[in-house]
Amino acid sequence: MPFYRTTTLLCLISLAANAQIRPQPISQPLVSHIYTADPSAHVFNGKLYIYPSHDVESGIKEDDSGAHFDMRDYHILSMDSPTSKVTDHGVALSVNDIAWAGRQLWAPDAAYKKGMYYLYFPVKDKQDVFRIGVASSKRPEGPFTPEKAPLEGTYSIDPCVLAATNGEYYLYFGGIWGGQLQRWNNNTYDANAKLRTPDEPAILPRMARLSPDMKQLAEAPKEIQLLDETGKPFLEKDNDKRFFEGPWVHQYKNKYYFSYSTGDTHNIAYAIGDSPYGPFTYKGVVLKPVQGWTNHHSIVAFEGKWYLFYHDVQLSGKTHLRNIKVTELTYNPDGTIVPISAYK
Repeated sequence: MPFYRTTTLLCLISLAANAQIRPQPISQPLVSHIYTADPSAHVFNGKLYIYPSHDVESGIKEDDSGAHFDMRDYHILSMDSPTSKVTDHGVALSVNDIAWAGRQLWAPDAAYKKGMYYLYFPVKDKQDVFRIGVASSKRPEGPFTPEKAPLEGTYSIDPCVLAATNGEYYLYFGGIWGGQLQRWNNNTYDANAKLRTPDEPAILPRMARLSPDMKQLAEAPKEIQLLDETGKPFLEKDNDKRFFEGPWVHQYKNKYYFSYSTGDTHNIAYAIGDSPYGPFTYKGVVLKPVQGWTNHHSIVAFEGKWYLFYHDVQLSGKTHLRNIKVTELTYNPDGTIVPISAYK
């Protein structure tokens, strides 16, 4: 057989082998005309609304502080069902609309109360410190009008709002490394604070009850205790189970589920508690690592079924240019969650 034919045959065999090895996704990107990430999903007016980050290529060099995640606005998406066509409602809020903002409009969340919709967002202020702001609208898709200052007492990233069945609303937040949570101790900022050493207690996420007008904290932020199944707090070295970023809280059968990203080990893990304040006891993994460095999610019920919204980098292959997805989530009879792999 001539050499060029042998080479061609070997290349084809190699391509076929790689195609078989490459993991096949269980779900496809919900949109492909823009890059989206960190999907916070809610049911409003009988429809699914998704509040994601809007990834862009800004040409900034990648680093551990996430400077290359230079997002500048939000596009809100809606769906009639988890399998229906997605509508992009356009820009709902831009960093240029926020008087106190500097840069990096990261993962948001939303809530509804008494005829108004509220968008909670992290963005660095003009001193390059992450704060959490709030904007409001009479429509779930916006556009949203931001308040003139961040919520006093808030800091770090990844806000999540729980509209609890007791009628209260609770704000959860926090993210380590680029999210700056390691700089805050007892709600006091230290720009020179360092990450914990392996045998020190793990850095904990924060939460606070929101005021009735949804635009302030009703109390000072508190640490959320995450415990192993023996009741012990995690150490920093327990990085396959301890908190890193991306908190999400939902209720299922009178229990509170606190799920989060383990960050540097890329799991979405979860813990269960009896109160929105915790403590929460670790139970396992919701979503195994996805392609791309980050793993960020939300969990929502729709018409009797539960769904996990998440992202990976199927479209771009680049860590900072992600695409959101959805798949069904199921519970075991004892209330634990059946772990999900994003690939076959």
